[in-house]
Amino acid sequence: MRRAMRHARRTGVMEPFLYQLTGYVAELMRPAYPELMESLERVARIVKDEEHRYATTFLVAEKIFHDEAKSAAQGVLAGAVAFKLYDTYGLPLEEQEEMAREYGLAIDREGFRSEMDKQRERARASWKGGERAVIAPVYQELLAGGRTRFLGYDQMEATVRVVGLVAEQQAIDSVAAGQRAELVLNATPFYAEAGGQVGDRGALYHVESGEKVAEVEDTYAPIAGLAVHRIVALAPLVRGQELRAQVDEGRRRSTMRNHTATHLLHAALRTVLGAHVKQAGSVVDPARLRFDFTHYAALDEAELAEVERLMNAQVLRDSTVRTDQMELDRALETGAMALFGEKYGDRVRVVSVPGFSRELCGGTHVGRTGEIGLAKVVYEGSISAGVRRIEAVTGEGALERLRETMRAVRQMATLLRAPEPELIEQVEKMLEHRRALERQVEQLKGKVAQAEAAGLEQQARVVKGVHVLAGRVDGLDRQQMRALADSLRNKWKSAVIVLASAEEASVAIVSAVTKDLTGKVHAGKLAGALAQAVGGKGGGRPDMAEAGGKDPSALPAALENIYGSVEAML
Repeated sequence: MRRAMRHARRTGVMEPFLYQLTGYVAELMRPAYPELMESLERVARIVKDEEHRYATTFLVAEKIFHDEAKSAAQGVLAGAVAFKLYDTYGLPLEEQEEMAREYGLAIDREGFRSEMDKQRERARASWKGGERAVIAPVYQELLAGGRTRFLGYDQMEATVRVVGLVAEQQAIDSVAAGQRAELVLNATPFYAEAGGQVGDRGALYHVESGEKVAEVEDTYAPIAGLAVHRIVALAPLVRGQELRAQVDEGRRRSTMRNHTATHLLHAALRTVLGAHVKQAGSVVDPARLRFDFTHYAALDEAELAEVERLMNAQVLRDSTVRTDQMELDRALETGAMALFGEKYGDRVRVVSVPGFSRELCGGTHVGRTGEIGLAKVVYEGSISAGVRRIEAVTGEGALERLRETMRAVRQMATLLRAPEPELIEQVEKMLEHRRALERQVEQLKGKVAQAEAAGLEQQARVVKGVHVLAGRVDGLDRQQMRALADSLRNKWKSAVIVLASAEEASVAIVSAVTKDLTGKVHAGKLAGALAQAVGGKGGGRPDMAEAGGKDPSALPAALENIYGSVEAML
């Protein structure tokens, strides 16, 4: 497609055109691929979007190529330049070689491959941890004493030992009741926020008495391998103390449902939209899941319905959610999805729904897809160029959303006094009745405008052989004022019309000047001057302009001044 677009541009065709051929191609291929006709509209939209995007990015890439080609040493375009054009601007190497031949150049393929290898190494370094941010010394010292063992994949509570207490990034030996602090345990069932999944909440209890000694408000990892619990102490705590840690199980299970549903959503999107779909961010919490992904167009209703169907088909299958530990390289070889920018160790956890989804993930998940209950997409939209966002709810969240919808439907049925099955029909009737009333209102406004026009004609003054009218037409909207000004302008042939309508603390202004006078009288300047006099601003073309103000009390004098202004201009 891009090659065709580039050749078309060289012949002077700058506007999108390929999308217009999709119908012809689909019809041509119909005997062998009849399903093409079903997706014709979607394909045409995607092709057109690609043509628009190509037109903007290629112009930049073409200029860079042209500039570099002029300074290419010994007739060879540097591999680093070719890789930048490929990586940043999406210009394939084969297309670059075709362009290079037109300039009588060759491309340094070895240099290109070298840059590609460096990019892969950067990606691998990112997966394996990359460079770490500056970490407070207290957390580094705690990690040096041993990693926090995570028990939460199969335990919601456990007896653990306090190995560190922190306040204002300083190590302390004890915490008093009522004090906020951070607590580190030798092992924990609490999940520390990572990979988009929020941290766990819960409570800590005295091992012997069972007394609750702290509320856990959040869990996070300031450094890989160290889980830190943000707590409010309800009783004194000391380093070395044994406690029973208990996760808020309901909150965690809701989060697990949403996390597994996120994997199903990712796989469903790739199935429906294509393998170009990649995760660009996510948030998994108890209330809902939010998933950002790379795609070039909004999903239509049929696509969203198919994504939902595929997700819920997996839920109904009640498949086992498998988790396997393996070396990173081996995991990538199996086809597991790895997210660029995520931090992975040498050994990774692979979460898979057999035959449907397979991703590297350290988060917590349900044991079987059936535990999700129901997955319902509640939002889809754009967050930036080429990146879309989907939000969905599952389990109890989906049930609550259904309840809210049914409450709204019942309330609407009560208000409209119609049975629920007849609501759509009743609303359609009401809308048609409203449209009929709006048409009647417009007709009445038109008659009022005609009556106003008849009265306004008598207010016009002839200034140096030109009809000049500065009139007040309260009750008319801007569209009606424009129509009235046009009507008078066409009738008088040589005229200046300034109309104003006031309502409470608002003034609307329209000015119009016939073509023969625009060299002397500027409609935009008249509208602007009147607007300034009534506490506003505005302007426009020499022949037609609009403005607004906030002081109706100043309008009579300001309109009277229009006649003098026009006389001076003439």
